[in-house]
Amino acid sequence: MKVPEYLIVHTTVDERAKAEFLARTILEARLAACIQIVPIHSFYRWEGALESADEYRLEIKTRTDRYDALQALLLRHHPYDTPEILAIHVVGGSEGYLRWVDGECLSER
Repeated sequence: MKVPEYLIVHTTVDERAKAEFLARTILEARLAACIQIVPIHSFYRWEGALESADEYRLEIKTRTDRYDALQALLLRHHPYDTPEILAIHVVGGSEGYLRWVDGECLSER
């Protein structure tokens, strides 16, 4: 089975300014074509306690071949000790949009 060429990568941060910093840094590095910042409220267990927090989710549209560099950038700049970084394969999309993603995510091929 062929691995899909496109991903949506999710990560979360606790402040909008941090989300915007990550978005700009990722886009300047040409590791994504588009990043949406969505305010959310998270519930989770951390170090044995139930927690909840307002956060901002970054939905990062990228290519599979840019993931390793994207993950390295996120780990380098992320404010959390254990950041959520989830990559979800895109199995379809409009041809024009995916061509645009290709053009914006310049790879080092």
